[in-house]
Amino acid sequence: MDALLLLKAALMGIVEGLTEFLPISSTGHLILAGSLLGFHDEKAKVFDIAIQTGAIFAVILVYWQKIRATLVELPTQARARRFALNVLIAFFPAVLLGLLAGKAIQAHLFTPEVVATTFIVGGFIILWAERRQARLAAQPLARGAHAPLVQDVDDMRWQDALKVGLVQCLAMVPGTSRSGATIIGGMLLGLSRKAATDFSFYLAMPTLIGAGAYSLYKERALLSLADLPMFGVGLLFSFISAWLCVRWLLRFIATHSFVGFAWYRIVFGLIVLGTAWSGLVEWRAA
Repeated sequence: MDALLLLKAALMGIVEGLTEFLPISSTGHLILAGSLLGFHDEKAKVFDIAIQTGAIFAVILVYWQKIRATLVELPTQARARRFALNVLIAFFPAVLLGLLAGKAIQAHLFTPEVVATTFIVGGFIILWAERRQARLAAQPLARGAHAPLVQDVDDMRWQDALKVGLVQCLAMVPGTSRSGATIIGGMLLGLSRKAATDFSFYLAMPTLIGAGAYSLYKERALLSLADLPMFGVGLLFSFISAWLCVRWLLRFIATHSFVGFAWYRIVFGLIVLGTAWSGLVEWRAA
């Protein structure tokens, strides 16, 4: 296996792990990183989706106690069954949209220009959502009117889960950010910041594992045993970087908003558009 290819796989794995669970779009960053590294053929597209599994293993490790408790309590506890059902309900809209429109979205929207534009638009949406949260928090709580309706994922109703699942569908557009859509969308729908973040992580498990397995099966003709080292390196680096990132993010949200990520999205999107229009960087479509 070419050492340069393995290095590219490692770099792409790091990009995936660091961006998957932050509201800055892992798909968008992978498209841009792949363009810079010359890693954007059909096999690279499968690789980008497959290495998401490494990031999910990191989330499973971080949340293992909750996952294990839910599995053990499923036969006897209504709360555990409600939680598991909510994850499945939220998962369903993305499955349906992916099957119906996944090919068309990938064919027409996976371009650096679309990514940069959605970076910028998403950044302004996060700024608006955070300012709305701050404004409501500063107002007197008249009979708790402005308090989040859902403080913990175990308190979610199936209607809450379905709404978050519908919001997750926005992330089919590259650059939107799956975690950003579910976290910010969840907060706007009445979830606390912690509940929205936790549920985003739990929802990522079936969503990304399913997407990775489906992509590998659908494009299996492109792959061979010779690709195992490349995929293995990508998965490993995705796992390590995602584990570090998730642990940091859970501490970060306890005392910070997502405003910094919003400005990062806006500035980065403007840089990509500026370098593309000036010809300084030749961004290539994924």
